Amino acid sequence: MKKIGFLSFAHWSQSPGSQTRTAADALQQSIELAVAAEELGADGAYFRVHHFARQLASPFPLLAAIGARTSRIEIGTGVIDMRYENPLYMAEDAGAADLISGGRLQLGISRGSPEQVIDGFRYFGYTPAEGSDHAAMAREHARIFLDVIKGEGFARPNPRPMFPNPPGLLRIEPHSPGLSERIWWGAGTRATAEWTGQQGLNLMSSTLLSEDTGVPFHQLQAEQIRRFRDAWKAAGHRREPRVSVSRSIFPIVTDLDRAYFGSARGDQDQVGSLEGGTARFGKTYAGQPEQLVKELADDEAIAAADTLLLTVPNQLGVDYNTHLLDSVVRHVAPELGWR
Repeated sequence: MKKIGFLSFAHWSQSPGSQTRTAADALQQSIELAVAAEELGADGAYFRVHHFARQLASPFPLLAAIGARTSRIEIGTGVIDMRYENPLYMAEDAGAADLISGGRLQLGISRGSPEQVIDGFRYFGYTPAEGSDHAAMAREHARIFLDVIKGEGFARPNPRPMFPNPPGLLRIEPHSPGLSERIWWGAGTRATAEWTGQQGLNLMSSTLLSEDTGVPFHQLQAEQIRRFRDAWKAAGHRREPRVSVSRSIFPIVTDLDRAYFGSARGDQDQVGSLEGGTARFGKTYAGQPEQLVKELADDEAIAAADTLLLTVPNQLGVDYNTHLLDSVVRHVAPELGWR
């Protein structure tokens, strides 16, 4: 494990105990937590994107703001639902945010997960082509996005422009060199992981896989990673791919930790239904640091990945989540090979 960061869903609600009660709270606290994570020595600040929900929906203003407030930490998403995206407008936003951060953007994209409304992407003006479906539409949006962020010209210039044009076809601006190598695909199955490797995208795998073979979650995820790397190698890509996995890890070092997460000790994988199919959900790790080190050392997917993303309970507030991250990077991560 080379890098460790956090993944926040940035929920907000008026529920009792929530310290994140409005959208403004969620955005401002996300920036504050990213700044705190960088000061602790963590490597990444990642954010989930959902539409029609009291969570983050438009990530690029937030990513740009974090980029302006930090200097080292990676800034990313996990993941952007490409069914909703205008690929060219997204390329402009991504290029701007990456330039503001000095090239630290790590964008996780995918087909997306079940949303708050039925076919929400239709309200955004996107409908799958005849004979296609929403998953194929997401991949087509991703293909266009990946194509235009390479920086090659494709648009025919106006012969009488308002401002002088450079020679040749025009590209999306602003262009950020290197961004195309920092795009990740959120894969929920082994087959999608193989497709990700073939495309030359980095692999992002969460605490949920939308398939189940009866083996423990971490073993199924480790197989997914192996298939990704095999597909990457077979495709002949030259650079070294990156792989991230997400985990819910809560070291219990204070009475408050015990009050929040003491009941999660001994948690197990869960198998359930998602979009009409069987899915396997990874367990929550909670306990004394030495116990967590022992359990996590047996996690085959963490061993296979280069980046570990810690899902954080953002509604407990910036101070508590800073404490949580500090507990992991101080007491757990070094024993797993970090740094």
